[in-house]
Amino acid sequence: MTETSTNGTVAYDVADRIAWVRFNRPEKRNAMSPTLNRDMMEVLDLLEFRTDVGVLVLSGEGVAWSAGMDLKEYFRETEAKGMGATRQAQRESYGWWRRLRWYQKPTIAMVNGWCFGGGYGPLFACDLAFAAEDAQFGLSEINWGILPGGGATKVATELMPFRKAMYHAMMGENVDGKTAADWGLVNEAVPLADLKARVTAVAEVLLKKNPVALKATKDAVRRVGVLSYDDAEDYLIRAQEAANSYDNEGRKEGIKQFIDDKTFKPGLEAYDLNKQRG
Repeated sequence: MTETSTNGTVAYDVADRIAWVRFNRPEKRNAMSPTLNRDMMEVLDLLEFRTDVGVLVLSGEGVAWSAGMDLKEYFRETEAKGMGATRQAQRESYGWWRRLRWYQKPTIAMVNGWCFGGGYGPLFACDLAFAAEDAQFGLSEINWGILPGGGATKVATELMPFRKAMYHAMMGENVDGKTAADWGLVNEAVPLADLKARVTAVAEVLLKKNPVALKATKDAVRRVGVLSYDDAEDYLIRAQEAANSYDNEGRKEGIKQFIDDKTFKPGLEAYDLNKQRG
C-alpha cells in the first residue's frame, strides 16, 4: 500500500523487501522544495532500519525523476527571508543527500525521466543508478547565469572523465540516458518499459548478499577514492575487522559453504543466508 510523507511530497511503498521511494511533485517535475527535502529525511528515517526493507529505490512520479531545486520555493522565497533561511534550506537538502550517501541499506536511483541540476546530488548519493534510455540529464545552470552548485559540479567530476564533465557543465546541453550511461552518470540505460524490471532484478541480487558486508563495501568504495593507496589499505583492513565484529558468523558461514559443504561458488553467486539464519 502506498504511503506518503507528512506533507505528501514523498510517496513510498514496500514490497518483497524493496522500498520504492518516489519524489511526489509530478506537477512541478519533482523539483526539490524545502518541504520535500524535510519530507525526504522523514521517509529515510522511517525506512532505514525497518526489518522488512533490504534495498531502497529512489524514483519519481510522472515524467520526471527530479528537475533539480525548485527555483521559486528553494531559491527566491528562501533568499527573501535572509541568510538564516538560506542556510537552513541548504542544510536540509544537503543533509538528506549526505544521509543517502551513507545509508544503511543499498540504494538504487531509478531515473525514469528528467534529471537536472540539484538532482545530481541524490543521483550521486545512490549506490547504483539505472536510467530510461530517453531520460534527460542536464546541468542547465550555465544557461541562466550561475555555476552548477550544491555539489553538482563535484558529482560531474566524480562520475565522468574530465573532458566530458567540463563539456557537460559549460555547454548546458541535455544528454539522454544512453549518453549518460556512456559518460558514467548511470550504470546502465534501458527502455523505459523495462526499467522497473531491470532495477527489481538488481535489487533482488543485492537482497541475497550479506547486509553487513554490503554496508562495509559501499562505504569503502566511497572512502578509498580520496585516500592514498597505503591509507586505503589500512582503512580496508580496519573496515573488515569492524565488519567481522558485527557479523563474524556470516564470514565463517560463507567459508564453510565453500570449503566444507561445497554448496556455492563465490565467483558466481552469494552464499545462502538462510542457512546462516537457521
